[in-house]
Amino acid sequence: MKIIKYAYELQYSLQYLRKKYTIGFVPTMGYLHEGHLSLIEQAKKDNDIVVVSIFVNPLQFGENEDFDQYPRDEARDIELAKNTGADFLFMPDAKEMYPDDQQITMHVGNRAEVLCGKSRPNHFDGVVTVVSKLFHIVTPHQAYFGLKDAQQFAIIEALVRDLNFPVGLIGLPTIREQDGLAKSSRNVYLTAEERKEAVWISRALQQAQEAFKSGVLNTDAIKAKMRQIIENETNGMIDYIEILSYPKLRAMEQLNGQIIIAVAVFFDKTRLIDNIILDQHGNAVTMITV
Repeated sequence: MKIIKYAYELQYSLQYLRKKYTIGFVPTMGYLHEGHLSLIEQAKKDNDIVVVSIFVNPLQFGENEDFDQYPRDEARDIELAKNTGADFLFMPDAKEMYPDDQQITMHVGNRAEVLCGKSRPNHFDGVVTVVSKLFHIVTPHQAYFGLKDAQQFAIIEALVRDLNFPVGLIGLPTIREQDGLAKSSRNVYLTAEERKEAVWISRALQQAQEAFKSGVLNTDAIKAKMRQIIENETNGMIDYIEILSYPKLRAMEQLNGQIIIAVAVFFDKTRLIDNIILDQHGNAVTMITV
């Protein structure tokens, strides 16, 4: 595995390889866990060459968010990426990605106005900016993202479509702990008691899916049931519970077509997100290709 810190060096390394080999790309913010590794493994199965990036993007953190405290472990990440099959590991610093004040900015439309974007203004503007830069640097044939960040995937799908990026997108299922808690770099912030309670987020989603399958189509009724479960079983503070069309992320009163049921809960200062994407029959959608 080759570790690269400069964009021009990665571009030079890949320009000839791209003509003969397929390139899969896994962008991350590091502190790799099983979710990230599953993306690398799938990229390795599908492509000749795998590029992984690790960059904690300052543009997607707002005021009073956890940029400085975001977990980092460079040595561990290098070892995990290497052992999982990455061929190139791109690890730029902020000066490399943003050398000067930006004169060109990007703005996401209504898909960023719901769910996490509702309480994190400009977050997804920062996401599409860095993803655009990374796509230009790597120019992959396929890029891999986890559906745990399903709103992010929906927005990147719009980015690729609207700006004609020549890259295929693969969305892979959320990797979970044995008790159902979604894997997240932020789980390390949970106390032992919070960790026990956090499992009720995924259990509330399971109850929502069962309600849909049993014929409950009213979104308010399903959201009320989820709220009751989380409030009764945890000390967490609910940020949102939403049911929207997917990937357009539009509100609906009655369930119809492919949907996302999404939730965000604060445990002290740690904000956990989770979701389930369902088809029109209530079956979980575990992989999306665009």
